[in-house]
Amino acid sequence: MQLRIFTEPQMGATYDDLLAVARRTEETGFDAFFRSDHYLTMGGDGLPGPTDAWLTLAGLARETSRIRLGTLMTAGTFRLPGPLAISVAQVDQMSGGRVELGIGSGWFEKEHTAYGIPFPSLGERFDRYEEQLAIISGLWSTPPGETFDFAGQHYQVSGSPALPKPVQAGGIPILVGGGGKKRTPRLAARYAAEFNVPFMSAADNARLFAGVREACDEAGRDPSSLVYSSALVLCVGRDEAQLARRAAVIGREVDELRAHGVAGTPAEAVDILGRYAEAGVQRVYLQVLDLADLDHLDLVAAEVAPQLS
Repeated sequence: MQLRIFTEPQMGATYDDLLAVARRTEETGFDAFFRSDHYLTMGGDGLPGPTDAWLTLAGLARETSRIRLGTLMTAGTFRLPGPLAISVAQVDQMSGGRVELGIGSGWFEKEHTAYGIPFPSLGERFDRYEEQLAIISGLWSTPPGETFDFAGQHYQVSGSPALPKPVQAGGIPILVGGGGKKRTPRLAARYAAEFNVPFMSAADNARLFAGVREACDEAGRDPSSLVYSSALVLCVGRDEAQLARRAAVIGREVDELRAHGVAGTPAEAVDILGRYAEAGVQRVYLQVLDLADLDHLDLVAAEVAPQLS
């Protein structure tokens, strides 16, 4: 099982805070550093304010050398598909081919009204999201020297040179995720390299993975060609006292974290992750909420990760 570090900078972080976490992520052997794509905090004052996901990842692309970099999930409402494809491909070039694009339809209405971003109905957001996946993947896969066209209800592309191209072999992996029963599995089967389940039980992961595998079968795709992943909050302590301190800092109860996240002692964390592995999870995004606590990453890297190989 691969372990990746996943941050929520909208809750209050500077670029320097994120750089410190990314560097420790790389130093301690984790596979990747991912971040959310939000412009408004979900609790607290959010100071010093949001940082833009792809500006952050562009900077980290030049200040790291090994770890993968990406988003869970870029909001489709924030950016037009053509410019987004350009930005992500450029960051891929800047990183030497280490970028992944997690993209969703967008869901947090308050951040849209706070920054003047249109927020269509759920149905329209999902229709736009499907067209965005088609355009982004189409632009990246168009052979050099050829042009790309797309005629959708919400987006039209005509005669695009489809530049710049990603540099990594096989193209930039696209992540699709969520709990949708019909359209989401179908889109994952068609466009995604990875399917992600956010903050759900091991049983829910197994159920949603089965839906994606069924959609792959219907589409004529090998279900094993996708990576199946989960995102879970992280709170691990060497003992109960350290665990309680870490839970208090992020405003959570220890019992609740044990029930819904990767929480407890290192041995408990290994057991929890083992249950997710049995459900088919191949990769876990560990949501780190206290970005100042780099010792937390050290502990997991030293006492949890080695037992999962």
